[in-house]
Amino acid sequence: MSDVGAEMTRDGRGLGSDPAAGPKASRLRRVVQAVVGLGIAVALLVWGVPYFGHTTWPEIWSILRTVPTSRALLLLLGVVVGLYCYTFTLTGSMRGLRHWQALIVNVAGSSVGNLLPGGGAAGLAATYTICRSWGFSRRAISTSAIVTGVWNVLSRMALPVIAIVGLLAGRDSDVPGALADAAVGAAVTGALVLTAFVAIIASERAAIAIGQTIDKVVGRLWKRRSMSVRSLVVDLRARINDVVRTGWLSMTLGLVGFFGIYYLLFLLCMKSTGVQLPYGQLFAAYAIGRLLTAVGITPGGMGVTESATTAALVAWGAASTEAAAGVLLFSLFTHFMEVPLGALGWLAWSLSPKKEPDEEPP
Repeated sequence: MSDVGAEMTRDGRGLGSDPAAGPKASRLRRVVQAVVGLGIAVALLVWGVPYFGHTTWPEIWSILRTVPTSRALLLLLGVVVGLYCYTFTLTGSMRGLRHWQALIVNVAGSSVGNLLPGGGAAGLAATYTICRSWGFSRRAISTSAIVTGVWNVLSRMALPVIAIVGLLAGRDSDVPGALADAAVGAAVTGALVLTAFVAIIASERAAIAIGQTIDKVVGRLWKRRSMSVRSLVVDLRARINDVVRTGWLSMTLGLVGFFGIYYLLFLLCMKSTGVQLPYGQLFAAYAIGRLLTAVGITPGGMGVTESATTAALVAWGAASTEAAAGVLLFSLFTHFMEVPLGALGWLAWSLSPKKEPDEEPP
């Protein structure tokens, strides 16, 4: 997605600068962001995980080497099943999209997002390119991106809330302050996002009011805009209504299946490295990690997620080296393995039949 500031710089009018300097500055900024983000991720993985786990890399590696090949293949199969579950979310948000196409879009977009800081934008660009080549309209693609984005945000925010409720229901008094803060913050933010989303869908008057409010805030930051937020929200309302009315169940079940399968993989990784904790505490650590994947500082929250999850497990009493090894094993399959899977996705897309995209009036 283009950022408004970059568009204004590319235009160059009234800025007293060479218009050709805009793209160069934008590219340079992206390169700097990528280098800094990757640097932070590597630093957190190399230094942060052993530090928070109170262990060393040789000790971690000694445990990872004991994981049998059969267990690794089972983990890889679980990743593929989890990614396939997510295809129900994508097919529910875009009419005409088949499951094999949704799987290609998912792995190709995820591989790009896992390589670049703030990779969501790059992943969206990949999704746009692939879906357009299959004949889907711009409106269908943008609506799908918005709806699935909201569904993903709400689901990740729901996980720590579910975790803390489960811990309290199980009379676990050892609830870390970090988890409690995350649950409260996620609950409040999720409630606001859900309220605004439901209001926009349910009432045109509410959609107009929300759009006008955002317009006032955005207007102070960017004076020159091709379209007001109010007009955009009203336009999106009709499209989102249509998608949510028919696809909400498929999208919800897809995310439940995706996060459920990945939690089972998390449990399997912990068992493979010898971590012994109650399921409630393991789910809480898993929830913290899933919430932090949304951190845009590093690619897919890499480094941040592993360090925080390791710290949570050790705080609950898990053996230090075993906890760090389990977290890294889980990250290896659910994060890094999406890169080669994404390469296969791009290859499958290149061989898939293409279709001239549908066009519609703006």
